[in-house]
Amino acid sequence: MGKLGLQLYSIKEAAEKDFLGTLEQVAEMGYEGVQFAGFFNHTANEVKAKMDELGIKAAGAHVPIEDLQGDLDELLIYHNTIGNRLLICPWLADDMRTTADDYKRTAELFNSVGERLSKEGFAFGYHNHAFEFDLHDGKTGFDILYENTNPQYVKMELDCFWATNAGYDPVEIIKKNADRCVSLHIKDLKLVQGNPVSTELGTGTIDIARLIRTGNDHQVDWFVVEQEDFTGDPVESAAQNAKALKEIIESV
Repeated sequence: MGKLGLQLYSIKEAAEKDFLGTLEQVAEMGYEGVQFAGFFNHTANEVKAKMDELGIKAAGAHVPIEDLQGDLDELLIYHNTIGNRLLICPWLADDMRTTADDYKRTAELFNSVGERLSKEGFAFGYHNHAFEFDLHDGKTGFDILYENTNPQYVKMELDCFWATNAGYDPVEIIKKNADRCVSLHIKDLKLVQGNPVSTELGTGTIDIARLIRTGNDHQVDWFVVEQEDFTGDPVESAAQNAKALKEIIESV
């Protein structure tokens, strides 16, 4: 059964202000793990000590692709120290995704990065937005990317909100990529003045229970809450999301 995590980007202002204190809050909310989006000048030993104290695990980390192309020694020592074995590219620059050939070149790069990380005992994945589902010569960039990468070296963190926003069923994507989907970004969707925004779980239109059932059926490791749009305090939203998702996980 997948574990409950929080992408700390959801509460980035609080994390930047008091990183270790924010980890304490996240653990108190009931999250089993945290997915990192920066460490705000804290050493790996500081972060690891706090995680051990709180009993939470690393649910991966978002790392820019530029940081994964050079000397990896220092980066991997840090992540090894905190117990994180999953490094995720969270974004592609325009020149990596404008044409089908761009996606094919990106796939070659991902294969290289993933193989290199695999040899060091780490997994490498990619986190989508909506642009990957644009068509290029009749295929989505998403399909081009994954059809041209090795499942052994390039895993998937499927952002279910963005896939839904692009008009695709995340459940079908999970089923199609069952051997490589290691993490799901779970967030709900609602329309505000006709525009889709992320919202607290259970207050939008996405069938979260269906995602959890499918994830469990396909041995997804982490269900990671992420929210990007707020009408109130993001920390309060994170707590609300933890409660809602725990209830859904327990019910399915």
